[in-house]
Formats: sequence, C-alpha cells, structure tokens
Amino acid sequence: MLHIKDIYDELGWEEAEGYPVGTRMKKLRDENGAQTILLKLPKGFHIEGHSHMYNEQHLVLEGEYESESEVYSSGAYRLIHAEKDHGPFTSKTGAIVLVIWDPIK
Repeated sequence: MLHIKDIYDELGWEEAEGYPVGTRMKKLRDENGAQTILLKLPKGFHIEGHSHMYNEQHLVLEGEYESESEVYSSGAYRLIHAEKDHGPFTSKTGAIVLVIWDPIK
C-alpha cells in the first residue's frame, strides 16, 4: 500500500526520543526494522558521536549540520556504513534531514 505524506506540513511531527530537547521527527516509514524519518534539528543542536548496526543515509532538505569537520548543507547526501562511528553532530542554524535506516541482510 502506498502512503503519501506531505513532508512540509505541520502534521505528524513529534518529539524525537533520544535526541536533544527541541529535536522533532516525522516518521515516514517503519517496517521490518527499516525506518525513514524527517529529523528537524533545532538551532544550536548538538549530539555526541555514535554508531549503528545498520546503514544510515542522510539527505539535507533545509539548513545545514556539521559533522567530522564537514558541513552538510541543503542538497547534501551522506551514506554512513553500519558500525562506523560518526559525529558529533552540530547545527548552528537548524536543519531538516531525511534519514533512512536499513538493516544489513
């Protein structure tokens, strides 16, 4: 079944558990261990480095964030392989990032 959500409307945003206060998320897909979310980073966002057991993809839709001395601004795509340490992450201006997590098979 096809689910269509307007990624720019205000519906469906919730507090992002495990992230700094003010970080919001909108879940677009959650099936069989795979997730796709929009992550709205507030101005002054900061989270320490970490790793995952799965690949993580980022597409910056608005704003920018900095990680590992690189700035990822609107239009930037990033693939982070499973079990690779990444971060810390900061955002002076805030950002909206499409994040995709897919389990390794």
